[in-house]
Amino acid sequence: MSADALLLRGAVLADGTRADVTVRGGVIASVDRPGPTDPHGRPDRVEELGGYLLLPAPMEIHAHLDKALTADRVANPAGDLLGAVGAWLAYRPGRDRDDILATARTALHAYVGNGVTALRTHVDLGTDIGLRGLEALLELREEAAGLCHVQLVAFAANPLTGVAGAANRALLRDALAAGADAVGACPGLDADPAECVEICLELAADHGVPVDLHVDEWLRPEPCTLAMLADAVLATGFPYGVLASHCVSLGAMEPARTAAIADRVAAAGIAVAALPQTNLYLQGRDHDRAVPRGLTAVAALRAAGVTVAAGGDNLQDPFNCLGRADPLETAALLVLAGHDEPHSAYAAVSADARGAAGLPPVDIRPGAPADLLAIRAGGLREALATASAERVVVHGGRIVARTSVHRTLTAVPAQTGIPA
Repeated sequence: MSADALLLRGAVLADGTRADVTVRGGVIASVDRPGPTDPHGRPDRVEELGGYLLLPAPMEIHAHLDKALTADRVANPAGDLLGAVGAWLAYRPGRDRDDILATARTALHAYVGNGVTALRTHVDLGTDIGLRGLEALLELREEAAGLCHVQLVAFAANPLTGVAGAANRALLRDALAAGADAVGACPGLDADPAECVEICLELAADHGVPVDLHVDEWLRPEPCTLAMLADAVLATGFPYGVLASHCVSLGAMEPARTAAIADRVAAAGIAVAALPQTNLYLQGRDHDRAVPRGLTAVAALRAAGVTVAAGGDNLQDPFNCLGRADPLETAALLVLAGHDEPHSAYAAVSADARGAAGLPPVDIRPGAPADLLAIRAGGLREALATASAERVVVHGGRIVARTSVHRTLTAVPAQTGIPA
């Protein structure tokens, strides 16, 4: 066995079997039945994983690292989307590059510690902040390359269309030239949503990068930017990958319309990212009873053949004051609020998220990339239920994070009488 070999010994796999997994050269070399000796020779390193569940590592498909961990600085008394947008736009001009980098780094390290080995983050552009956020996250992407694969979506400010949008279009081009990985925007907040979609697809095609748009982050049925996006992709044959994030209103439409739009989304090859944490936090605050859950139509999209990923979105900022940087929390919310099953909920934050991001699949089989999460649990349902902090994270064949927990219970003597 070569000197860079890592043996992950005695873990439980998702199907309930136990295995010894050998990693070499950044990929899984073998998956064997546990035994007293290693059939491939002595490994360089051994990680004992008895009592751990071994899973393909999750991906965070939709983050905002440049906003993360600002909840105590930026209040959102209304608690809704427009309140968050207004509070953030008032705050962000005063942020400098070093502050953005510091909080983003802290957030990224939290994601990695919880098992994330690939992450896609949106980063704000705008005439009030320029490219400061992008420059900070470009530095973080390079700095963290050994810990996590980071993709940066250049998130254009509104408006993007018309004469008023010229400066924002120029910033988006500058961001792509500087090294952003994808084009992002929120067409539904533009004066001309359809034209905004067209601009995003054209710029992305010019640079050969995918598109990742904030789509219909509200419960009202119009404007249905998702339908516009599907029509535009079908009309242009855009070839570089399209992800529609949020798509909340799709879950509030009549079933027949939902199914028809889902079919068009599938035909266009668009993936959808459900974002339960932030959408549950922001949506439905104008209802005084039977508050809607604010989730996209996960079941209808899957039935149409759409790849449905899931992400955490905002992390302790005015758009979501909570969050643990943990994809297992996202998967658990899909089960609880979306009536999903544990296995498909975990797929949404792992295999389906990577597929939506254009990354190679991760599986526990020979030849697959060695990006893995070991968590103390006896099975996947238990892992989602307990979200144990005891985890070992492997990225590119190397252990990049390890968290251990020690708990002590102190026995209290039984009382034998009533105190005077």
